[in-house]
Amino acid sequence: MQQEGMDPVIVGILIVVGLAALVFVLILLKFARLWLQAYFSRADIKLSELIGMWLRKVDAKAIVLSKITAIQAGLELTTKDLESHYLAGGRVPNVVRALIAANRANIDLTLKVATAIDLAGRDILDAIQTSVNPKVIDCPDPKKGKETIDAVAQDGIQLRAKARVTVRTNIQRLVGGATEETIIARVGEGIVTTIGSAITYKSVLENPDKISKAVLSKGLDAGTAFEILSIDIADVDVGENVGAQLQAAQAEADMRRAKAEAEKRRAMAVAREQEMRALVVENESKVPLAIAEAFQKGNLGIMDYYRLKNIGADTQMRESIAKPKKTE
Repeated sequence: MQQEGMDPVIVGILIVVGLAALVFVLILLKFARLWLQAYFSRADIKLSELIGMWLRKVDAKAIVLSKITAIQAGLELTTKDLESHYLAGGRVPNVVRALIAANRANIDLTLKVATAIDLAGRDILDAIQTSVNPKVIDCPDPKKGKETIDAVAQDGIQLRAKARVTVRTNIQRLVGGATEETIIARVGEGIVTTIGSAITYKSVLENPDKISKAVLSKGLDAGTAFEILSIDIADVDVGENVGAQLQAAQAEADMRRAKAEAEKRRAMAVAREQEMRALVVENESKVPLAIAEAFQKGNLGIMDYYRLKNIGADTQMRESIAKPKKTE
């Protein structure tokens, strides 16, 4: 008696159902741990939401742990808000920790503001920590390779100063506000201006706090993401006598200009002397012709000629006697 085989359609259905059950079991195993963790933490995250995150390529573990952290801290954040911020490229764990820190410090920070700051590229957690615990900025920045801010008082003495600026983050101006580099640049400019306006460097050394008071009164934190709490002058040293160096350089330049003027006048005198000598030689060459013409016209006799020669010889003798002897 021949046995009848199972219907192929039923076999196919059983295979499909088996595969579906296998996939379901695998997915369940994949997200079971996260789901149980969220369930027992009262984070209210459904298994379907975890599968949806997986399909949307969202880091489900980061979302679950961030929501559990928020729930345990007493913050009401929805899974949708966290997931949307993740999809926008934000740092969800950082934002959640910043919200918790702000809540503990009684700082008014909403999820919308926090995510906006995070998406702007600012470290919102560091900003909250700086707002709670003000930080100190060295001016100038040693990382830039410059140790002091150099400025010259009106008496020409150079002073080298170091400042320490205590700032606190201004959350409301964090988006669009200038960074630490602007604070350092403005404080440096203020120090240079204050020292430069001092009549003498001694007045600055006697009261270094004048620098900090003058700089602080200028409202240098306008338009920045920080609020300047204090500016302290850490060190002031006397540098070079720039005024004396400038005067010496000016004197050297004046001396070189005077030498050039003197050389110019000497060259002009030499040229004039050469012109005069050429004129004398030219006129002396005309003397014999004039004497010959005087002989022809009878205006000069032989005795007059010899008298003239004697006068010339006498003149040469006197000149040779008057000239100083050359020393060897």
